[in-house]
Amino acid sequence: MARRIRTGTFTVNGASRDMRARNLAPLPADIDHAVAAAVPISGLTAWQGLFDHGRLTTGQTVLVHGAAGGVGSIAVQLAQEVGARVIGTGRASARDRALALGVDTFLDLETEKLEHAGDVDVVFDVIGGDILDRSATLVRAGGTLVTIAMPPKVQPRYGRAVFFVVEPDRTQLTDLAARLRDGRLKPIIGAVRPLAEAPAAFIPDKRTPGKTIIRVTED
Repeated sequence: MARRIRTGTFTVNGASRDMRARNLAPLPADIDHAVAAAVPISGLTAWQGLFDHGRLTTGQTVLVHGAAGGVGSIAVQLAQEVGARVIGTGRASARDRALALGVDTFLDLETEKLEHAGDVDVVFDVIGGDILDRSATLVRAGGTLVTIAMPPKVQPRYGRAVFFVVEPDRTQLTDLAARLRDGRLKPIIGAVRPLAEAPAAFIPDKRTPGKTIIRVTED
């Protein structure tokens, strides 16, 4: 039995997003609420970044920054399932998690050169700054640099650069829910914290890897 979900709006990067019923998808009854909460925004962001904007297809190569994070971990799994070669980046502590998700190659951005990734068809960026600027040189002809962090200052020489804010999409949510139910998609949950601890949960230096979930009420 699907569970009812309240409608309303949510905010991403300062922009209000529509949560009316036509944009929602039913949650399979056997999926834990905390697991389900880790999917909608991160999942839609990953999906739209890879496929709507990046146009990633089978046989291409994608570079995913923050490969073990909330968005990046889902992007890795979606890209791997469509048959793309996946290069993931992150800190050394994220290497094992990223490899377990299915990345073909992992780069530690603190000790390894980003340029060692080589040419790629799509860059999916969640970091911004210098990493975003340097990533533009990795995009091969006809490829795309996609970012959710900030409008890119540096453009790929023979490709495109896209900055986007996630949009609601019922069809994509339904597909993500099916993958979650079938075990084909496994979000990384870093921590589940009560509402009272929400401010502390998002202090950059104290955040746990993966998606942090704030539990508003107890089941």
